[in-house]
Amino acid sequence: MVGVGSVKVILFGATGMVGQGVLRECLRDAGVERVLVVGRTAVGVSHPKLSEVVRADLTDLGGLDDELSGYDACFFCLGVSSAGMKEDAYRKVTYDLTLEVARSLGRWNPGLTFCYVSGQGTDGSAQGRVMWARVKGETENALLALDGVEGYMFRPGLIQPLHGIRSKTRVYRAIYALTGPLLPVLRKLAPRRITTTEQVGLAMIAVARDGAAERVLETDGINRAAAAAAGAGA
Repeated sequence: MVGVGSVKVILFGATGMVGQGVLRECLRDAGVERVLVVGRTAVGVSHPKLSEVVRADLTDLGGLDDELSGYDACFFCLGVSSAGMKEDAYRKVTYDLTLEVARSLGRWNPGLTFCYVSGQGTDGSAQGRVMWARVKGETENALLALDGVEGYMFRPGLIQPLHGIRSKTRVYRAIYALTGPLLPVLRKLAPRRITTTEQVGLAMIAVARDGAAERVLETDGINRAAAAAAGAGA
């Protein structure tokens, strides 16, 4: 947590649906001084405060300690669907990669705020039978216990993409195409169950600046943080 003032942010997963929304809000927020995107492919966006590191293997950040130093927060929006994946492969992408990145950034940026996108239904006990929920729970627990970073776990449920943002996953695009017209209505009926790409981005910025009372933010906590950020910027 850095308190009131400008923040410098590292963003992983900027080409995904959530990451696109987070990047948009970072670039729009005058209080975000600098954004460094780290990913396997370029985001295709140009902005004065945006820079990029393109790395084919994100588990190897060797030689980037100078480039990845001097930041206040990391917004880790990188993830994959567990559909069709065996646990070992899913764990490698979800647990191993995330912890390797967090450990490296924590060494180079002591006290870094690390916002991790997990998901509604994550198993905090890490003992359940649902594979993805158990692995996500292990990842959350390891981040919360990690020295050198101040971890915050984001567990959004249904996310409404805004401002032309689309999911990269074909199945999700199909689902959003079918449910899209209903989402604004559902948000009014069940605001604690649905958030938006904009709200996730605003909430992460708010947490980077001021922290949060809870280290695990479910959808309603995300929306409250987003509302506070929007109010502060009004």
